[in-house]
Amino acid sequence: MASAKIKKGDNVVVLSGKDKGRTGTVRQVMPKDGKIVVEGINVAARHRKPSQANPQGGIDRFEAPMSISKVAVADPKDGKPTRVRFEEKDGKKVRIAVKSGETIDG
Repeated sequence: MASAKIKKGDNVVVLSGKDKGRTGTVRQVMPKDGKIVVEGINVAARHRKPSQANPQGGIDRFEAPMSISKVAVADPKDGKPTRVRFEEKDGKKVRIAVKSGETIDG
């Protein structure tokens, strides 16, 4: 993949799937797999049998990775999804929200 447009800590909006329209913070980015983990989004449940390590058993809930293409960066101004472009400012490469023109990383 090219330069990372979505980074850990970004606020993103889910564009498709069961959590469409919800927003969350990026917890982990896996660029080689093209996947992303978002806090509170795409929560999966795993039923565990009782074992020596976990005598109670029960249901484990965790955020499953989802495709990067299913999310877009939330615009810093209004929170709606936006595309990202790169610009040079003071000799530094910064990310800019296409919709509002706001800088995404300070």
